[in-house]
Amino acid sequence: MSLKILQNRYGRTVVLAAFDIACLLCVSAVFYALTVLLGASMPDIVFSHYAIGFLLYFVCFFAVRILTKTYGTVWRYTSTKAYFLLIASDFIAGCIALVLFILLRVRDVIWCYFIVVCLTTLLSLTGRLVYRLWYKRSNTKALQKGNVINVAIAGAGQLGVYLLHELQCNPKSKYNPVLFIDKDPLKIGNSIAEVPVVSERDVEDAVEKYDIKEIIIAIGRLNGDEANTLYQYYAQTGCKVKVYDEPLSDSGNGNKRIVRDFQIEELLFRTPLQINDVTARNYYANKTVLVTGGGGSIGSEICRQLARCNPKKLIIVDIYENNAYEIQQELKRKYGAGLDLSVEIASVRDRTRIECIFKNYTPDIVFHAAAHKHVPFMESCGCEAIKNNVVGTYNTADMAEKYGVEKFILISTDKAVNPTNIMGASKRLCEMVVQCRTDSKTNFAAVRFGNVLGSNGSVIPLFKKQIAAGGPVTITDKRIIRYFMTIPEASQLVMQAGAMAKKGELFVLDMGKPVKIYDLAVSMIKLCGYQPDEDIEIREIGLRPGEKLYEELLMTTESLHKTDNDMIFIEKDTPLTRAQMEENLSSLLSVIEETKMSLISAALKKEIKRIVPTFKDPDEVNSVAGESDEMRKVANA
Repeated sequence: MSLKILQNRYGRTVVLAAFDIACLLCVSAVFYALTVLLGASMPDIVFSHYAIGFLLYFVCFFAVRILTKTYGTVWRYTSTKAYFLLIASDFIAGCIALVLFILLRVRDVIWCYFIVVCLTTLLSLTGRLVYRLWYKRSNTKALQKGNVINVAIAGAGQLGVYLLHELQCNPKSKYNPVLFIDKDPLKIGNSIAEVPVVSERDVEDAVEKYDIKEIIIAIGRLNGDEANTLYQYYAQTGCKVKVYDEPLSDSGNGNKRIVRDFQIEELLFRTPLQINDVTARNYYANKTVLVTGGGGSIGSEICRQLARCNPKKLIIVDIYENNAYEIQQELKRKYGAGLDLSVEIASVRDRTRIECIFKNYTPDIVFHAAAHKHVPFMESCGCEAIKNNVVGTYNTADMAEKYGVEKFILISTDKAVNPTNIMGASKRLCEMVVQCRTDSKTNFAAVRFGNVLGSNGSVIPLFKKQIAAGGPVTITDKRIIRYFMTIPEASQLVMQAGAMAKKGELFVLDMGKPVKIYDLAVSMIKLCGYQPDEDIEIREIGLRPGEKLYEELLMTTESLHKTDNDMIFIEKDTPLTRAQMEENLSSLLSVIEETKMSLISAALKKEIKRIVPTFKDPDEVNSVAGESDEMRKVANA
């Protein structure tokens, strides 16, 4: 019998049905023959009853198995549940046949068919179990002979055992599981499915003994600290360490677990915050929500979060069509007709186009994530930072008021705190644009957070490319520190802040401890299986224009107030009036017009400093950086 026949759906059904018919015929024939041989000869009338009983049970047997989809099971990968289903199916078939025997008055063979039913079910189960064991052993031998990698599974619990069976039963697997690692004394020294279990204390000796190349961590519900501890412990063996878990990004696999590399986001010195709030999510249900910059890193994640909240309609606005297309296709694949989605290609600088979009869609809620964010670019192209970030925010906020938007949420940054560059100052101006609208029927608010791991143009994608190219990994200064959060953290904060927002609040997240960029580079190089400054060079290239060594703490206890979420705060400051803000914007636009043929932003920077009094030169801040609380905490960590 060819394996290809068994791997074909219809071929497998035919083979299983033929096997079951053979079992039923054999058991019935052998039982009748034994009855005759043992001297309990049956008269002709009894034989006819026996034949009628056989036909009745035959029909019931296959009818119930077909109804319960027993033949749809792939037995080489099946679970215990499938075996119980088969037993239950045969029991039900036997009961139906029993009722029919009584109705047709062939009661004298009931006891015979009780034995036939039991033996047929037992033989059918045995055949399937033997096939599964044979298939598993064949694949295990093939793995051992083939060009595969010996691996150890860290975690001999239910998840680890599930992974073992998955690897052993997959003929295309490149992994040969030869060892379990666990700390449970009841498991250590024993074996699971012929795979020995050793203590995690003996892992180094076991790695050498079994020639293990990779260790796969299969332990459910690990937080960031636990994952980091396990990763560092097993990485000391020289093995590559992977995890059996769900993919971090939405890859279309649903919640299917896979063997994958650890991501730096999972090992970044702290457990990612969970800001899920059912009340906040319910707030967005049946609302029309518009997201500017919806194709960007933060904007697209906000769109993903919103799509889960069953909005009435979701509108993505972005100037970059490729990003907009990507998030559109992703959401269409996942939600199909269940999500009313529209995409508009537009610039927030184009007031007429933005008004057209607001007039036609009349959104209830707006998330404004469209912005230029690259610090060095905006230092040399300051006018573009003002036109896109500040004027774009002003245009979008005006349209929100004009068309009766309920809430408007601005995405801001920690670089707006005492800025040392035009980008940060422009985001502070954006905050001022929305904060001055306290008299509006639209509730305006801003959400401020730090660097986002893995976002477009951020340090992690850059480091990954540099490592893949063989180095060097470039950092501006070994002393530089930053606060980090994951993209889902940032988007969830924005979502919750949007539900909380009332009038002009500035929401701030407690982001934990700052991280040295140098330490981040070292961790990423090790994560890829290399040694820093041996295999991959780490090279300092000097601070970029407008860059400072540290971002200041977002929280100052004198000006921050707690919300219902312990990790989210509201910063209180005194906003400018609308008239003052209008005058400032007019002044900025005048400077832009006067210098439109110049590539130098000196005049613009001077005007920004006048409007944003906390704007400082980077040299002024960096020269005394060592005295800051932030730098001291990292140095003493």
